[in-house]
Amino acid sequence: MSGEKPGPESAAQAGRAPYAPMSLRERKKQLTYQAVSEAAITMFLERGFDKVSVAEVAAAADISKPTLFRYFPAKEDLVLHRFADHEDEAARVVAARGEDESPLQALHRHFLDGLERRDPVTGLCDVPQVLAFQRLLYGTPSLVARLYGYQGRSEAALARALGDRVRDRLAAGQIIAVLRILALENWRRMDAGDSADQTYGSAVEAAELAFVQLRSGLGDAW
Repeated sequence: MSGEKPGPESAAQAGRAPYAPMSLRERKKQLTYQAVSEAAITMFLERGFDKVSVAEVAAAADISKPTLFRYFPAKEDLVLHRFADHEDEAARVVAARGEDESPLQALHRHFLDGLERRDPVTGLCDVPQVLAFQRLLYGTPSLVARLYGYQGRSEAALARALGDRVRDRLAAGQIIAVLRILALENWRRMDAGDSADQTYGSAVEAAELAFVQLRSGLGDAW
């Protein structure tokens, strides 16, 4: 991500708490999450989400079923764990923005950077493994329903980063919805067989239009 980031003091002065580094215990826990999730996704891609039981996933990961549920409260979370790091991504972008950059400008820049990097979160990624995962996700109704919970938490995190007033919660809802729609439109182009390179120009145009509309609706303060 381009642009200079403020240090802990400037973030605090701006009313935004800096993010603490992950502890060794948390890193180990994250590695376990990832290993179990990867094992599950491999099985789901091979056989289908509904045809693989939680018990089979636990056995493949060499852990007990109760232990698996301590990490993943629901079967759907085994897939959506890949989104866990992105739940507060918009909030982190806002918190780490430069002093001369508005929240919307920071999010706009970050999304355009993601398009250029072909970040799967933007939907503009035609890597076969990513396409297979997204087909699994969007082709499974229970996963789509669970995804809305993750997006709700993204919205809440962004609202807190903005100040958590009523107007901040309204703005966060609009911003997260726009990011979701942009990503979904890009994914649909990928799923239809277009390449990321072919789609990049129109994806940038759509993003520019979306952020113009957001800025028009939210006002210059954003």
